Amino acid sequence: MSEPAGYLPPDAPGVVTLPARPEPITLRASETALIVVDMQNAYATKGGYLDLAGFDVSGAEAAIARIGETIAIARKAGLQVVFFQNGWDRDYVEAGGPGSPNWHKSNALKTMRKRPELQGTLLAKGGWDYALVDALQPQPGDLVVPKPRYSAFFNTALDSMLRARGIRTLVFTGIATNVCVESTLRDGFFLEYFGILLHEATHHAGPAYIQDATLFNVETFFGWVASVEDFRACLSV
Repeated sequence: MSEPAGYLPPDAPGVVTLPARPEPITLRASETALIVVDMQNAYATKGGYLDLAGFDVSGAEAAIARIGETIAIARKAGLQVVFFQNGWDRDYVEAGGPGSPNWHKSNALKTMRKRPELQGTLLAKGGWDYALVDALQPQPGDLVVPKPRYSAFFNTALDSMLRARGIRTLVFTGIATNVCVESTLRDGFFLEYFGILLHEATHHAGPAYIQDATLFNVETFFGWVASVEDFRACLSV
C-alpha cells in the first residue's frame, strides 16, 4: 500500500486510514463531514425537475439506498452530516435574470420557459420539488445548507460553518456527480479541504461515461475516490 495522503499522520490519536484512489488518505471523525448533495425530489424522483428536463433518474434509487447506509455509518462514527438543498425563492429572484449565466444554463429555468405551466414549481423553496426525498431526512445535529448555485460554497455560510467545527475533510455523496457534487468538491479543494467522493453513493446527470469522467477528474486532480464499504470498514476500526 502506498503512503497515505492527508494532513494527519497515520499514528496520530483517533486517526484512521481510508483506502482510496489514487492512494489511501487519513482522516479523523471529529474533523470530517459527510456531505449529502441535493438529494431532493427535483433530482432523484420521477416527476421532479431532472426527470421533466429529460434526464434519466432511474439510477437515483440505488444511490439513495447507498447514501442512507453512508449517513448511518457517519452518524454512528460521530461525523458531522451536512445536507444541501439547491433552489431559489418562488419568484426566482435568487436565480438571476438574463444577465446571469445561471438563467441561461439552468435546465430547471429553461424547462419552465419551455413549459410555462411549470412556472413556480421547479426548485422553488417550500415546494415538493425542492424538498429532500423522504428516505433521506435530517436529524437533530445535522446541518442543512440552502444553495443558489451548483457549488455549495457560493454565496453560503458553508465555509464558516465547517471551519467553526474544525472540519478539514469532506466525504461527498449525492446528485449530480458531474455538476453539483464535482463543483462543490472543486471549490473545497481551492479552500484547502480534503475531498473524498464515494462513487456508489452518487448519481450523474447525462450519459453513463460522465460518471467515469468525473471520477477521473476527482482522483487525478482534486481529491480521492473511495467506496462505501471501505468507508464503513475504515470507521469501524
